[in-house]
Amino acid sequence: MSLTFHWFLPTNGDSRHVVGGGHGTPATAFGRNRPPTVAYLSQIARAAEDLGFVGALTPTGAWCEDAWLTTAMVSQHTERLKFLVAFRPGFVSPTLAAQMASTFQRQTGGRLLLNVVTGGESHEQRAYGDFLDKDARYRRTGEFLQIVRDLWEGKTVDLAGEHLQVEDARLARVPDPVPEVYFGGSSPIAGEIAARHVDVYLTWGEPPAQVAEKIAWVRGLAAKEGRTVRFGIRLHVITRDTAEQAWTEAHKLLDGFDPDTVKSVQAGLARSESEGQRRMLALHGGSREDLEIHPNLWAGIGLVRGGAGTALVGSHDEVAERIKEYHALGIDEFVLSGYPHLEEAYWFGEGVLPRLAAQGLWQHPFAPTSAPVAQVPFTS
Repeated sequence: MSLTFHWFLPTNGDSRHVVGGGHGTPATAFGRNRPPTVAYLSQIARAAEDLGFVGALTPTGAWCEDAWLTTAMVSQHTERLKFLVAFRPGFVSPTLAAQMASTFQRQTGGRLLLNVVTGGESHEQRAYGDFLDKDARYRRTGEFLQIVRDLWEGKTVDLAGEHLQVEDARLARVPDPVPEVYFGGSSPIAGEIAARHVDVYLTWGEPPAQVAEKIAWVRGLAAKEGRTVRFGIRLHVITRDTAEQAWTEAHKLLDGFDPDTVKSVQAGLARSESEGQRRMLALHGGSREDLEIHPNLWAGIGLVRGGAGTALVGSHDEVAERIKEYHALGIDEFVLSGYPHLEEAYWFGEGVLPRLAAQGLWQHPFAPTSAPVAQVPFTS
């Protein structure tokens, strides 16, 4: 099976520096270097589409633009790229969310993927009127996905749950195709929700041994439910013709981290209720030293950014090898990003993807119109 690659739409702004934000922390000033206009995001989306990325993730939260509205507009400037729209179940009724997804599918020709984000920060959830605690939010997510999936199957739904209640709910038109559901979470209850309801379980870029443990954990839970789940990983990338060039770029990003900003971001992230965020913080401990935590896996991004905090750094060949290492564990989908997102899409798409194609691990999803991209490895 060909590996699947997704890119990222920086709806919190873009820069040649790392734009922070996420998990209750605001976007940093660098996000104003390239504002997240529809024109700029569409430029990134078209590049990703041409290079062979299947979809593009858009984040959710107070630190970025709304994912539903932004992707709906950007979709009109692309033809084939799918949109992995992050959304929080507690903010929209399940029936309305199912209807929104159905509409999105019809208006874009079936280009919606859903990234369900339960929400790990109670203080941010309360700003949106959600006062449930973390475990209760996960239980609500389970009820939400049960309702939405039944509606997508054309069923009439009556459910009186612990947190959600619908009566005689149904859709006038079901989505075609039904959107796939992506989901991440490292706490025990998150694993239970993933096993019962999701298509793709996403993990942040931890070292391979830790990723292997997560895959075995979720795979075992899913088997008990009589289901199978695919696996994906969320990483940044810094890939160049040589390892020296790539690490020079990583160190340039690190030099741009203001010590006061690092201190402030780390203090904010330390208050996070997210188990995944706790695991990210443990990879670097707030220190600028020893940030290469596995060959070509760099934890520097997490010093100023919440959520995904690691990057694959190295030559095109080295980054391809690390992707193969994760794939051998069971990872089939890679959700990637890099600063700035337009330029880094080309570095990866023209440098790494042809190498994977040459080894039979990847093929351009739109090969009839774009085959030359995957035929000749990029060199300078």
